[in-house]
Amino acid sequence: MNQSVIDRLLEIRGIESEYVDAWGKPAHIDPASKVKLLAAMGYPVDDENALMDKLEQERQQVWWRALDPVQVNRADEPLLFTVRLPIELVNDNYLLRLNCEQGEVIEQNLVPSDGELINVGDVQDDEFQEYLLCFNSQLPIGYHQLSLLAEDEQVLAVMRWIVAPKACYSPPAIAAGDKVWGLSVQLYCLRSENNWGVGDFSDLCLLLEKAAGQGAHFIGLNPIHALYPANPGACSPYSPSSRRWLNIIYLDVTAIEGFAQPTIQSVCLQADFQQKLAQARASEYVDYPLVTELKLAVLAPLYTEFRDSDLASNTALAKRFKAFIQEGGESLRMFATYEALQAHFKAQGLPYWGWPVFPASYSEFHKPKVQAFAKKHAEQVLFYQFLQWQAARQLDKAHEVAASHAMCIGLYRDLAVGVSEGSAEIWGNQSLYATNASIGAPPDVLGPLGQNWGLPPMDPQQLYQQGYQPIIDLFAANMRSCGALRIDHVMALLRLWWVAKGDSAKQGGYVYYPVDDLLGILALESQRNKVMVIGEDLGTVPDAIRSKLADNGIYSYRVFFFEQAQDGGFFSPAHYPVQSMSTLTTHDMPTLTGYWHCLDLELGQRLGLYPCEELSQGLFHARHDNKQRILDSLHGHGSIDDTISAQVEQVGMSRALNHGMQVHMAKGSSALLSLQLEDWLEMEAPVNVPGTSEEYPNWRRKLSKPLEVLFRDPALTELGLKLTEARQKAAQHSPR
Repeated sequence: MNQSVIDRLLEIRGIESEYVDAWGKPAHIDPASKVKLLAAMGYPVDDENALMDKLEQERQQVWWRALDPVQVNRADEPLLFTVRLPIELVNDNYLLRLNCEQGEVIEQNLVPSDGELINVGDVQDDEFQEYLLCFNSQLPIGYHQLSLLAEDEQVLAVMRWIVAPKACYSPPAIAAGDKVWGLSVQLYCLRSENNWGVGDFSDLCLLLEKAAGQGAHFIGLNPIHALYPANPGACSPYSPSSRRWLNIIYLDVTAIEGFAQPTIQSVCLQADFQQKLAQARASEYVDYPLVTELKLAVLAPLYTEFRDSDLASNTALAKRFKAFIQEGGESLRMFATYEALQAHFKAQGLPYWGWPVFPASYSEFHKPKVQAFAKKHAEQVLFYQFLQWQAARQLDKAHEVAASHAMCIGLYRDLAVGVSEGSAEIWGNQSLYATNASIGAPPDVLGPLGQNWGLPPMDPQQLYQQGYQPIIDLFAANMRSCGALRIDHVMALLRLWWVAKGDSAKQGGYVYYPVDDLLGILALESQRNKVMVIGEDLGTVPDAIRSKLADNGIYSYRVFFFEQAQDGGFFSPAHYPVQSMSTLTTHDMPTLTGYWHCLDLELGQRLGLYPCEELSQGLFHARHDNKQRILDSLHGHGSIDDTISAQVEQVGMSRALNHGMQVHMAKGSSALLSLQLEDWLEMEAPVNVPGTSEEYPNWRRKLSKPLEVLFRDPALTELGLKLTEARQKAAQHSPR
């Protein structure tokens, strides 16, 4: 194989050769791994002739396209663009027609050779030239379409032109210098007197109301993306089926119109149903299969009731449902078809966990047999669309509850970094994804062996060819019914750690993405939806991304336990960037009690997460030192009193220490402070252990107390008052 060709291709496709690891040391990517990533992108790297043919085909396709597929500019930038044409056509007159999103049409005459010649190429012995030109009119922010027309009005090429604002949105209160706090929770963890064994949207409404009463201004959620009703055991919120649609397990079935009807009640009041419901509620862990069974048993007749009454009579409610379907378009139709198809294959006793095991004629949404299935089973497809509509309505109600309690942010959603291998999202757009690779992370503090998340990555070249529409759809969908959006693993906008199928996480490599374009789109959707953006920038973080995030108005993510100076001391939260959200722990970390008592390290030992005893013991020694440094910092800043010893050997986790750490964070300079509800309950067990799948019951552990009991605790009411007071004082002393 011609190594120079491979090296050039690696450069073109943005596959990095070296990087700085999580400990600040230079690291190199194995050349064999880089070649495997090219193969995952579809390049025949084992056949030099086939590879050269593919590269030549790609080169020719660029020249044959007179305009780029898409271009992103900021509102204050010159509107420069390129035109590529055969040399005999570059002196001709053309018309540029720009159709603005707002409806305005702007036209400009053009002779390509009047611009700056920037490139020359040949295609099948014909010379092509590329010119850089300027569009002379100012464009409003939005999504526009530029067309290149010949003198006879024939359209020669079309380009999507995206004009984005300078930065993302900040709520007026935050922009004015207010500092707020909120609670983060995995929604499924919530216990309540009324839910069916899993937290639901009605629980979320109650949590918003109670937290607002304590002084909180937001509730942070795990990703609430759609999972798999036909395969409920696949419950990780970070391995969804679709990030555009919602997880219907969060539906409060009892809040849907028609629940009181006798036909529905007859289902719920059966002795077997009641026994299973009691079992689901009492379980220490969320029993996803049982909860899904119970909810679908009632949702199906609820849909029938709606169909026979509202749809049959075309009521106002039915019209709203039809409008929802119309707005959801092909994406909703595809997703609902996938749900119906999975359920059908499961009922037939056929493999159903995802499209990779479907019969070949059903392996993609646009195949004829899939369309025939959707037509034949239109009622089932409509049922799954109905469930999405109900979920959207209940989520929107929670958003309204936050607004009614004057929470300046309200709901704070989470966008997962990818979708699982068997997802509807990939099934509907397979050309976008490199299904022979997965994303993850190189070895870092959270995962000493590296991490492979089992999520096929988007191919950046395909994303570009599709005019960035998939990423636009993702941002827009996840900014509905909320005031803030967390971008999980925000470094993905710059680069992702790809791992070829069959390799270990350590054998991966970084692939770069068009970060400036993606940040522009994010800023546009943020301003359009009035949603602030928080970027989860933990792990192996290049310096370049942090400065870009800040410049684009994206709030950094600062975790107390990771904010250490070179001498090992912990930075005071007063030194965190104002444009950040601070927190003590995250869903991928131990609780405060678990951290302090080293329960996470003991668990890691039992699960075999540490490759050697030397590493394990080093982690225990480092934890002991860190706890002493934390005590030093807490005492030094007056966040705990002398009833708590200054010597770590004499200090176990207590409510006083727990609350002292939370108030310590509230004194900090970050605009936002997020606190885990688990730490309010002084829980020990983590919700997730990175690097595990079946070894630990990830994403299943419930909270230890129901919501109704939690907010009757006077100690937590007092904590809420202290947090609010500390945040207000921090705002008064913070530079504007």
